[in-house]
Amino acid sequence: MISGAGKDREADGSIVSDYDYELPTELIAQYPAEQRDASRLLTLGSDGSVGHGRFPDVIGLFAEGDLLVANESRVFPARLLGRKPTGAAAEVFLISQTGDDSYVWEALVRPGAKLKPGRNVTIADDLTVEILATTPSGNRVVRLVTAMSAEEALERHGHIPLPPYIERSDDEVDRDRYQTVYAGTPGSVAAPTAGLHFTEDLLRQIQASGVAFASVTLHVGIGTFRPIEVDHPADHPMHAESYTLSEQTADAVNQTRDRGGRVWAVGTTSVRTLESCADAAGRVTPGSGETRLFIRPPYDFRVVDGLITNFHLPRSTLLMLVAAHRGYETTMRAYREAVLNGYRFYSYGDAMVLPPGR
Repeated sequence: MISGAGKDREADGSIVSDYDYELPTELIAQYPAEQRDASRLLTLGSDGSVGHGRFPDVIGLFAEGDLLVANESRVFPARLLGRKPTGAAAEVFLISQTGDDSYVWEALVRPGAKLKPGRNVTIADDLTVEILATTPSGNRVVRLVTAMSAEEALERHGHIPLPPYIERSDDEVDRDRYQTVYAGTPGSVAAPTAGLHFTEDLLRQIQASGVAFASVTLHVGIGTFRPIEVDHPADHPMHAESYTLSEQTADAVNQTRDRGGRVWAVGTTSVRTLESCADAAGRVTPGSGETRLFIRPPYDFRVVDGLITNFHLPRSTLLMLVAAHRGYETTMRAYREAVLNGYRFYSYGDAMVLPPGR
């Protein structure tokens, strides 16, 4: 059981330990639901009310003229499992390309003490990883040595990078289900999991009801799993993630707001992208860059009205984002109710929706 720390003072969301909660380990989903949209849905109203249903019920919360914005980043098979020259097992976890060369990457390596610059890891007969350098943070710069394209090599030999709380090896189901149906641009090492519940048919029904659909790109980095190790959220060094907001999506957001429609974000990554590109008046500007935006209470949302999300880890920046949207006490009370009602948690778990206030 994941347990929360006791505190003498009354919790108010001002320190990191306020975001602890107790979670039986059996509620951490190890596999996806049998069907994408078969997951449960907890509705957390702006008045603090809690409703229970199934994910397709989300359709009834939209109104004609609303806009649904999702992150179309695609998870790539970032884990390479191989052997050192001694025959001992080794792992290379690709994080991001370091430049224009598709064969050169920044990576995490295991065992780190043994895989120094100049060493090689054999992944397969047609793929070797050469360790080139050590970064200031302790990561490695590596080169993929193969006659194939880098993309082909990863598709053939890479493994889907499941989160550490999924305590099993990846298998064929993850190639499909740890990916949204609208995934496009490769670059994430973790799925934007709120989108995993949508099917193509459900998206068609939503759009047929007069709700527009647009996408952003934010490549989810390994930092999304790193715990907050300080007492006060303001002291946490937020990890950077790269994003792109297209001119088409920016126009859709601004036009929706101009005519009084509501902007819904699918997942915290969509929220961070939209809010990073917004001015004080709530208008977004297209562009690409890196964001370190840390949304936590108190926060005045400029763009996002409604949020569809999953249940997040204790003490995480993602849980704090949800609390910023709906309120600390309301959010933590809803999490306790989700636990009591046996909801499935985390990446392959159930969903929560935060409708806009009326």
